[in-house]
Amino acid sequence: MSKAFTREPDAGDDDEEAGALPALPAGLRNYMTPAGHRALRAELMNLLDVERPRVVEVVSWAAKNGDRSENGDYLYGKKRLREIDRRIRFLTRRLDIAEVADPSSHHGSDQVFFGATVTYLNRHGEERTITIKGIDEADALQGEVSWVSPIARALLKSREGDEVQLMTPGGLEHLEVLEVRYPTPDGGVPLRT
Repeated sequence: MSKAFTREPDAGDDDEEAGALPALPAGLRNYMTPAGHRALRAELMNLLDVERPRVVEVVSWAAKNGDRSENGDYLYGKKRLREIDRRIRFLTRRLDIAEVADPSSHHGSDQVFFGATVTYLNRHGEERTITIKGIDEADALQGEVSWVSPIARALLKSREGDEVQLMTPGGLEHLEVLEVRYPTPDGGVPLRT
């Protein structure tokens, strides 16, 4: 059979990349901070304006070199183009349904809403601080959690001094909300008082 009629296997043709951001739960809004929206938009523009044209140029050059079945530049380039196109579709869909919520509008409030930086005390007496962000922008290594995560859902709408309950694999845990902060309208985060 001719190679023209065979299809290369594509792991992940469903537009969700392996190791990509989590799927948005059905029926929920895709909240994100203005900074998160700008970052995703910048990534999309970079893929469209810089990276994709550069890879297309390499693939075009490699295709002119003859036998494509053993041409590493061509094969890698085509694979990379599929990855870029998949990411472009993903980002476009996520940005289309995004609702940008500015957490600085709650500056000075002691109630937990989207975008809050919350310091709480767990049952072991350990203080933890997290920032509630959008599902596409949360980075656990930076102390950021998605607003749909169990910890964020437990904390949302609570106030400083409140005790909330969080169901964990180890059982029910009681958390005490110590402090709630929001970025200032000028974009900074106030220092702890």
